[in-house]
Amino acid sequence: MTIIRHGAGPNPLVDFRVEADAITRIGRDLQRPECILAERDGTLWAADARGGVMRIDADGSQRLVVQTADPHFDLRGGAAAHSLLSGTLPNGLAFAANGDLLIANFGTDRLEVMTRSGETRLLIEEIDGQPLGKVNFVLRDRKGRIWVTVSTRVNPWSDAICSSLADGFIILLDDGGARIVADGLMFANEIRFDADEEWLYVAETTGKRVTRLRVLPDGSLVDSEVYGPSNLGPGAVDGIAFDAYGNLWATMIFADRLLAITPDGDVLELMNDGDPAATCRFEEAFATGRPVPFDITMACGGPTCNWLASVTFGGADLSTVYLGGLRTKEIPSFRSPVPGLPMIHW
Repeated sequence: MTIIRHGAGPNPLVDFRVEADAITRIGRDLQRPECILAERDGTLWAADARGGVMRIDADGSQRLVVQTADPHFDLRGGAAAHSLLSGTLPNGLAFAANGDLLIANFGTDRLEVMTRSGETRLLIEEIDGQPLGKVNFVLRDRKGRIWVTVSTRVNPWSDAICSSLADGFIILLDDGGARIVADGLMFANEIRFDADEEWLYVAETTGKRVTRLRVLPDGSLVDSEVYGPSNLGPGAVDGIAFDAYGNLWATMIFADRLLAITPDGDVLELMNDGDPAATCRFEEAFATGRPVPFDITMACGGPTCNWLASVTFGGADLSTVYLGGLRTKEIPSFRSPVPGLPMIHW
C-alpha cells in the first residue's frame, strides 16, 4: 500500500459525504460491536459483549469466539443501562504478534489476550498496585510494544462523561514491564500512530479533542499538543483512524458524527446521523460540568450506527470503511475515496 504524502494532490475527502444509500450492512445479532479489526482476506473481528469477539468471514458466515459466553447483554427497555455499564464488555482490539487477539475489557477492567479458538488469559489488571480502571483501547507498534488507554477509574463510567474530570492515562507494556507514560487525560479513548510512528494520537472523549504526543525511542511521551481544533463540536470524540493521505478520521459518539481532521488541521464533516434535539440536550447537560445523566445519553444516536464509536479501514484495497457502534447489531460499511493507513498487522 502506497502512503499518499500530504501535498501530493488535492485532499480526496474534500466534498465527500457518506450517503445513506451507499451504506451496506455486515453481520447479524451482534452485541456491542464497538471495535472492529479487518484482515487482508476479508475476515472481520468485532468486539462482542458476550465476552469475546465475533468472527465474520468474507462470505458472511460468522462465529462467536469466546471461552464462556456471558448472556448479560440486553438493549431492550430497562435492561439497556445495566448492559452498557456492567459485566464483561470487550472494547478495543488489536492483534498480537502471533495473531492472537488483545482485548481491552471495559467491563472487567483488564487487558486480556485470547487465542483465535477462544482461550483467554489475563495480561494485566493493575498498575502501581492499583486496579486499572476502565481499560478502553489497545494498540501494538512496530517494536512489538503494547499501548493501552484507561479512560477513568470512575465506576460506573457514565459518571465520567463530564467536562470536569481528567483521570485518564496511557500505559506502555514493553520488556521493562508496565508503566504509565501519559496521565491527566480527559477520558482517554482510542489511540493511533502516524505513518512514521513519530507521534501517538489520543482521542480525549470528554475533552472533545484529539491530543498528540511525541514518541521517544524508549517509549516516553513528550511535547503534548492539541491536534486540530480544541473543540470538535457536538458529541464526544471516541474512535480515530488515519487514512493514507494523512487525514485523521474521528467518530463523535452521542451525536453520531463522522469527521476527518486534515493534515492542515481543518475539520471535514463526512456524516451527521444523530438526532438533533437529543444531541442538543446532551450538549446542554455536558456544558454544566456535571456528569451527563444516563437517560440523556441513551436518547442520543441515529439510525445508521447508534452510538457511533469507531472507524476501521479494510477490504483488499483498504478503501472499505467499517463503523463500530455500542448500540447496533450490524456493521455499517461504505467505500472511501482514499484508502486507510495500513495497520501493523496488514
